[in-house]
Amino acid sequence: MADTYDILVIGAGPGGYVAAIRAAQLGFRTAVVDREHLGGICLNWGCIPTKALLRSAEIYHYMQHAADYGLSADNVGFDTAAIVKRSRGVSSRLNGGVGMLLKKNKVDVIWGEATIESAATGNEPGRVTVKETSRAPAPKGALAAGAYAAKHIIVATGARPRAIPGIEPDKKQIWTYYEAMVPEAMPKSLLVMGSGAIGIEFASFYRTMGAEVTVIELLPQILPVEDAEIAGLARKRFEKQGIKILTGAKVTKVEKAADSVTATIETGDGKTQTLTAEKLISAVGVVGNIEGLGLEGLGVAIDRGIVVTDGLGRTNVPGVYAIGDVAGPPMLAHKAEHEGVLCVETIKGLPTHAMDKAKIPGCTYCQPQIASVGLTEAKAKEQGFSVKVGRFPFAGNGKAIALGEPDGLVKTIFDAKTGQLLGAHMVGAEVTELIQGYVVAMNLETTEEDLMHTVFPHPTLSEMMHESVLDAYGRVIHA
Repeated sequence: MADTYDILVIGAGPGGYVAAIRAAQLGFRTAVVDREHLGGICLNWGCIPTKALLRSAEIYHYMQHAADYGLSADNVGFDTAAIVKRSRGVSSRLNGGVGMLLKKNKVDVIWGEATIESAATGNEPGRVTVKETSRAPAPKGALAAGAYAAKHIIVATGARPRAIPGIEPDKKQIWTYYEAMVPEAMPKSLLVMGSGAIGIEFASFYRTMGAEVTVIELLPQILPVEDAEIAGLARKRFEKQGIKILTGAKVTKVEKAADSVTATIETGDGKTQTLTAEKLISAVGVVGNIEGLGLEGLGVAIDRGIVVTDGLGRTNVPGVYAIGDVAGPPMLAHKAEHEGVLCVETIKGLPTHAMDKAKIPGCTYCQPQIASVGLTEAKAKEQGFSVKVGRFPFAGNGKAIALGEPDGLVKTIFDAKTGQLLGAHMVGAEVTELIQGYVVAMNLETTEEDLMHTVFPHPTLSEMMHESVLDAYGRVIHA
C-alpha cells in the first residue's frame, strides 16, 4: 500500500518548499519530492549564488576606487576560484537550511523523479510514482523512491534555460547561467544574448571583473519589462562602464572554435556583422519543466509550455495544482513562494484571493541596481490613465552623495484623477531594498496624499521616494 499524504509537492524550490511548510503549519500531512537540490534553482543556481558573485564584483569595484573615499588599496586583484567557492558556499549553507526547515516542520522529503499516475477521485487519493535519480545523492533522512499517494498534488517543478535552435548551450563556448556561475577562469571577452535580468546581471558581473562585454538584445530596449526612461538611464551607465550594447539585433548564427565563439548578428536595418569572443552566454528566457510528470495523460491544461491555473494554483483537474515558474510569469522566486501559500490556504478552505501580478516587484542586481513595481509610464497611458509623473535624481540626495553614488533616479506614476499609485521605478544604489516601500503602499491602496504626509528618515536614500511623490504634484523640495 502506498504511503498516503494530504499534500504532496513535486519540486523543492522556493514555491515548493514554502508550500510544504505552510501545509504542515496548517495540519496537513505533507511530503515534498525533489531530484536534485533542496531550494531549487533560485537558491542553488540562481538568485542567491549570483548575488554572492555580484557582491564580490561590487567589493572589487570599490577597492579599485578606494582613492575616491580617501583610502588606499594597492595591487588589487582577484582569485576566480575563490570567488566561485564563496558563491557555492553561500548556496550550500542555505541548501542545508531548507532541509532543516522541512525537518523542523515534519515535512517528509522523498528523493527521486516523480510522475503523477492519477489524480484524486472521490475517496481515492492521487497516485505518484517516484523513480530513483542519479542527478544528486539523497540528503540525510530522505525517503526512498517508490509509490506514494496524496489527496492533493502540487506541481512546483520550476523552469530551465530556453535554448534557441542552432545556438544550443554546450557548456564550453556557449553558456547558460549554470556555467556562467562557475567559470574556471575569467573570460577576457564575452557576448551576452538577451538583456533581461539574467543577461544584464552577468554582463555587469563580468564587465566589473575586467571582461570586454557586448550585450545583444532583439527588442529596441534593454531590460524590456522596465520603464523606458529607467532602462535608458541604465543603458547610459552600462555604456559608460564599457559594456557595448546592440538593440534591435538578432543572433542568427554561431560558429565555435577551440577557444572562441563567433556570432553573426542581424540588425533591424537588415545589415549583418560578426563578433568574436571567448564565451557566449545565452540568456533568452526560461521554459517550464513540464515533461515526464504525466500531466498530459491526466488532461491537465497546458498553454505555451506552462500549466494553466485559476490564480489560486488550481488546474482544470481536481486535486492537481501548479505554482511558481511552471505556472507562468512573472518567473520570480517571491511570486512562487506567495503562490505556494495561496494554493495551500485555498486547499485548507481559508479565505484567499488571486495574487495581483501588477503588484509583484522586480529587481535586477546589476551596477547600478534596478527595481520596479506596477505599471510603466507607457503602460499606464496605454491603459487609458491620465497620469502624474514624479522624478527625483540621486544627485539631489545627501545620503547618495555621501555614499559616492550620485547617479540614479526614482520615478513614480499616479492616476491624476484618484491619486492612486500606479507604478514606481528606480535605478541606482540599493534600490532593490527601497522598492518594497512602494509595494506596501500599493497593496494598502495608499494615495499620493498619504505618501506626502509620511515622514521619511534623514539622511537616507528613501527620502528620494518621498521627493518623487512630491514632484508628481509640484511640491518637490530638494530639486
